[in-house]
Amino acid sequence: MTDIQITTPRDAFDLLVAGNQRFVKGTPEHPNQDAARRAEIAPGQQPFAVLFGCSDSRLAAEIIFDRGLGDLFVVRTAGHVVGAEVLGSVEYGVDVLGCPLVVVLGHDSCGAVGAACAALEAGMAPAGYVRDVVERVTSSVLAARAAGRVEPEEILAEHVRHTVDLLLDRSRTLAEKVAAGQAAVVGLCYGLADGNARLVAARGLDVLVPAAS
Repeated sequence: MTDIQITTPRDAFDLLVAGNQRFVKGTPEHPNQDAARRAEIAPGQQPFAVLFGCSDSRLAAEIIFDRGLGDLFVVRTAGHVVGAEVLGSVEYGVDVLGCPLVVVLGHDSCGAVGAACAALEAGMAPAGYVRDVVERVTSSVLAARAAGRVEPEEILAEHVRHTVDLLLDRSRTLAEKVAAGQAAVVGLCYGLADGNARLVAARGLDVLVPAAS
């Protein structure tokens, strides 16, 4: 149900990268966004990737990857923090819908990451359920600092990598799919100003990931 045949995790990854490059250049094609596509997928969905990203309003997946209806199975939480509902949704996308690729999408100037850094500095977490979000991000911030990575972009990349590993650690279904070569998990860091989605982690995919700074 996409404009090309998606059979492998690499196919899905390449399609997303191509769409993001069009978005960055300002030459989007807006595929699968018309009435014909709406009618085509009404009986059922067959997305080619699970997109697990931050809830930030500037991170609309179908726009920044230049995709359309039925292409992406999107799961979003503030700071892309992982809970049981997220794991169930990701497993549904991979195991039931057959998506060969899971993408963890973080971004610069993330409020959740910033709040976790501020909480560590001040020794005081936010009130309400925002505190739960911040606490789940804090471990990534601490890991980054322990590795000597203190710049905001370094902390973000660490949080994305941590989320990728957490999905695989906690979901046996996903880990088995990756081990069998039927799925892959990648982590991307999105730049709000330039629109570029930069690869920072890959599990089960033959792509070169830049070394952690």
